Amino acid sequence: MSTATSAGRALPGDPPGGRRAIAVWGIGVSVYFVAVIFRTSLGVAGLDAADRFHVNASALSTFSILQLLVYAGMQIPVGLLVDRLGTKKVLGIGVVLFTAGQLGFAFSPSYGMALASRALLGCGDAMTFISVLRLGTRWFPARRGPMVAQLAGLVGMAGNLVSTLVLARLLHGIGWTAAFAGSALAGVVVFVLLLLFLKDHPEGHEPEPLPHQGAAYVRRQIAMSWREPGTRLGLWVHFTTQFPAMVFLLLWGMPFLVEAQGLSRATAGTLLTLVVLSNMVVGLVYGQIIARHHAARLPLALGTVGATALLWATTLAYPGEHAPMWLLVVLCTVLGACGPASMIGFDFARPANPAERQGTASGITNMGGFVASMTTLFAVGVLLDATGDDYAVAFSSVFVLQAVGLSQILRLRKRAALRERERLVASRVETVHVPV
Repeated sequence: MSTATSAGRALPGDPPGGRRAIAVWGIGVSVYFVAVIFRTSLGVAGLDAADRFHVNASALSTFSILQLLVYAGMQIPVGLLVDRLGTKKVLGIGVVLFTAGQLGFAFSPSYGMALASRALLGCGDAMTFISVLRLGTRWFPARRGPMVAQLAGLVGMAGNLVSTLVLARLLHGIGWTAAFAGSALAGVVVFVLLLLFLKDHPEGHEPEPLPHQGAAYVRRQIAMSWREPGTRLGLWVHFTTQFPAMVFLLLWGMPFLVEAQGLSRATAGTLLTLVVLSNMVVGLVYGQIIARHHAARLPLALGTVGATALLWATTLAYPGEHAPMWLLVVLCTVLGACGPASMIGFDFARPANPAERQGTASGITNMGGFVASMTTLFAVGVLLDATGDDYAVAFSSVFVLQAVGLSQILRLRKRAALRERERLVASRVETVHVPV
């Protein structure tokens, strides 16, 4: 099916886009940008956190596992809230929570207090990305959806870049408390911008009022979203593609490069930066390709999974004590494609669901990668402690999760494609018969 034509077709009631849409959407994305800085701040502070709180690898991984557990568990509730309350209210709550979490982490005197702070941060972080996706669908035409989503992911990775380049230097320059407390000021800034300038939708494009939200409504929203093969395929694409880079950037990349590969912290930080830069470049490329050729979605996702597995296997099995620098550079470059590939999951879920279920469907999809990341973070920590820091064994858990996700993608792909064709035919009929 040639989807370049269908992707370029204006649909009835499409929002106009334009400069105002970019400005409003930019405020929402700035909130997500700050949330990612806070989310990934532990990735550059993992070794410092282990020393500060006197914990081993398993306990250290609990920081990120708890944060992601809260994040993943919040996805469906947040999707329902976004569909019900709108973007501005949910983003506002999210900013307050993740800023409080970052401040709490700065001043935590104990491991338990620090854990609670990361959980609070994860709760606020969970409210950002789905809200930004919904904001994009309300302000931009449907044909712009893939590119808008990839750009949102790109801005998020810019937040990761800030954590890698700026926060890491602050941490070792002014100390733990000042670095984390100072970064929390960014949350205050975006909260003010959100209150003053963000709007849920352009004038004349108000969504249909939803029925009273009771337990039956919640169950129906979730059940109808899950019933769509495109939603489930989106979840498994997100599950299979996102986690290798997330685990690497969020916690275990720096220890792996320093302790297993014998690199200095500065060199390891440069390689983490390469992952982020690669992500940003690949995100632009993937967004352009999918916007023009919708049929490229699955090949891009599967190709990213295959390349990631190949590079990890080559790195972990390389003979000798350390992998050569050229191989680590290629690995980090390929890991950069994982984030953009995970965004393809939303490009399966979005056309499978009507506007009133976009938040719920996005929440289901977004759970995938974070469940996989949480599982892998835990597995790596446990295996490192069990094997005496054998990173080759610990990181082999990546292949298990990839195999699980790949089997589900292959199982669902035909059903999702058939259902999407049915919805496309229905939308064309509506375009013919509904005056615009």
